[in-house]
Amino acid sequence: MIRIWAIIERDLRRFRRSPALMAMSLIMPLVQLIFLGYAFGGQVKHLRLGVVDQDHGLPAIKLREMFQAVAANAQTFETVAYGDMAEAVRDLRDGKVNGVLNIPPEFSRKLHAGAAPKISLIEDNTDQFSSNALGGVLQQLVVTYNQPAVAPHLTAGATLSIVEIYPYVPYIQYLLPGTIVLAIFVSAMIGGGIIYIDDKARGLHEGYLVTPIAKFELILGFNLSGVIKAVLSGVVLVTIGSLIAGIPDPFNLARLARLLILVLATSMALISMMFLIVVRVNDPLLPRAIFGMLNTVLFFPSGAVYPIEAFPAWMRVTTTINPFKYAVHGFKDLLLKNTSLVAIDQDLLFLFGFAAVSMGVATWMFKRTL
Repeated sequence: MIRIWAIIERDLRRFRRSPALMAMSLIMPLVQLIFLGYAFGGQVKHLRLGVVDQDHGLPAIKLREMFQAVAANAQTFETVAYGDMAEAVRDLRDGKVNGVLNIPPEFSRKLHAGAAPKISLIEDNTDQFSSNALGGVLQQLVVTYNQPAVAPHLTAGATLSIVEIYPYVPYIQYLLPGTIVLAIFVSAMIGGGIIYIDDKARGLHEGYLVTPIAKFELILGFNLSGVIKAVLSGVVLVTIGSLIAGIPDPFNLARLARLLILVLATSMALISMMFLIVVRVNDPLLPRAIFGMLNTVLFFPSGAVYPIEAFPAWMRVTTTINPFKYAVHGFKDLLLKNTSLVAIDQDLLFLFGFAAVSMGVATWMFKRTL
């Protein structure tokens, strides 16, 4: 342990002398949490809906009044009146409006005759978020429009009652677990194996390669020093991120203790993975070149920003060996649901097992060469 602690102390002393590096490893995930959380978490509002009324009857006027009510209250869209369909479609193609609603000439007459008239929505489907929001609101509005003026006393139709077992979760809270894992990953990138690569590039590794320290002790020392830095980053992100995202009761000691265990498991898994990746690398530029690709391949398919269930089948298969997935799932359960460790036992088992396997393979692949 004395030899292992010497490696840890040397690495931590060097890390302490780089306050800018320490700050960036914490600030970057927080900035991502704030900007992504508020940029993607809100409801789509203030869309522009072009309305072409070719009927001008009382039912069409009632429909336009409902549009004005939506514009005044929910503010999902505001209407722009057009007298010519071609002009409205041209503005839609030019991006001046987000959709065009056409009320056909025989709308009122068909409605009174019970012939189920149709109104059409022409939307700019290059923006799926806006088009889905616009279509959903208009679909609900048409359902409301079709309801009778006097509701019947009895109805034979089935109804759906939705019960939410947790308080409303804004997107910034949904994004927080992935941000914590990202902060730990940033620490993994600048610690652990990358430190050894830098030492090899400067020739500093010769000093401890000529000592009697064993391969496993050397790798364990670098990994533990990286884990310490990653745990510090994870703890800071758990506390500050919970305050920023508005997590209820962020200083609950029992939950913080459970979160600390998960932070430790995630740190060990990611640090060991990074050392395994660079164990045979000699060029210090190569790890930095692959970090961006690793961030894309590991972070985005983990369910941190979008549910895994929406992924194609081949991508869901790749997530089964992605440590990010298990870490994000565990943090979501602890932060958003306040569950016990029993609920995330499979996540912890995978992360600790992944760390043990990665460290074992890295030790086997390591070569004591000058």
